[in-house]
Amino acid sequence: MSAKKRVAVVGVGTMGAQAAWRLAARGAEVVGFDRFAPGHDRSAAGGETRIFRSAHFEDSRYVPLLQHADALWETLQQETGRELRRLTGCLLMGPTAHQQMATVLQSIAEHGLDHEVLDADALAKRFGQFRIEDGDAAVLDRRAGFIRPELTVQTAARRAEELGARIHRYTTVREIVPTGNGVEVRTDAGRERFDAAVVSPGPWVNDLLPDLPWEVDVRRLLSAWYVPTTDAWFGEERPAFIRTAPTHCYGLPSPDGVSVKLGLSRALHRPAGDPNRLDRTVAPEELEIFTELMGRYMPDLNPDPVRLSVYMEGYTESSRPLVGPLPGAENLVLLAGFSGHGFKLSPAFGDIAADLALDGTSSRPIDFISTQDRTEA
Repeated sequence: MSAKKRVAVVGVGTMGAQAAWRLAARGAEVVGFDRFAPGHDRSAAGGETRIFRSAHFEDSRYVPLLQHADALWETLQQETGRELRRLTGCLLMGPTAHQQMATVLQSIAEHGLDHEVLDADALAKRFGQFRIEDGDAAVLDRRAGFIRPELTVQTAARRAEELGARIHRYTTVREIVPTGNGVEVRTDAGRERFDAAVVSPGPWVNDLLPDLPWEVDVRRLLSAWYVPTTDAWFGEERPAFIRTAPTHCYGLPSPDGVSVKLGLSRALHRPAGDPNRLDRTVAPEELEIFTELMGRYMPDLNPDPVRLSVYMEGYTESSRPLVGPLPGAENLVLLAGFSGHGFKLSPAFGDIAADLALDGTSSRPIDFISTQDRTEA
């Protein structure tokens, strides 16, 4: 970087807080804008815990990015003295013939990841709270566990401020306009010019960028917490878990040792509609799928939830995120459409956004998720 650049970060949430930290760490003049404040509960950065894992269901090309994120999680914890992540392992379960289980094993083999394959007997002895069916496989990803999302977002934003960033809280960005050799950020308080902008608007992406050439489907995400009827969930080993099929779901034992959080995949979430009018009321019929899953795979969870929360996530058609410059606006770096599996990667994406905003390129392997020369969402 030949001269100090002014960089706006629009949306200081999951991705924006990390981008602000990485930009400020490199000496950029960083100004963040958020319609609420870092760590708010309107979008996907909520629900007490999110999963970190090294193996990847969707595409083994994510693994090098996960490894970069892994190192940055350690760095952020060391710089701040906060426990943002705890490695407790993650059980990956599903039919052996399912494509996602094959991809997990492929990613493990390609990158030499620390893991263990468990048959039904081994699973029953060590993790008796789970049931698997004939033809299922269970893989324990050892370098995995849970992340504290709200604490992480606030901690990354605070660290950015300690390094010199300024964050305008409760300040809605109305428009971002390319200006040839920079960008102009427009809010109700006025206009401000920057050399570049990292735009990470979460579920407001379609509102802020209505001419985006790719569709981002914003869905209403439901998380539910259930109390176990046995002590198995909080024994010596308490891994997070994901099941691929026939119903894709995931869960995490709560850090307080009281309940288990369950969540579902994109197909089981309703469209969010206007992100400014999110329906946060959960109807009883929305819980039926959780009841079915518990009866089939987790029978010692009490079927009556003790907590329900609603969030929003943005999904692309291919489930691959949009990372890179906006077409026709090279100084505007977009981070959007993470399709439910972006949080664990957020430090890496924040670092990549800093590369792109400051240098115009990144050495990280992002061709498969880049906005450049992209023909599909």
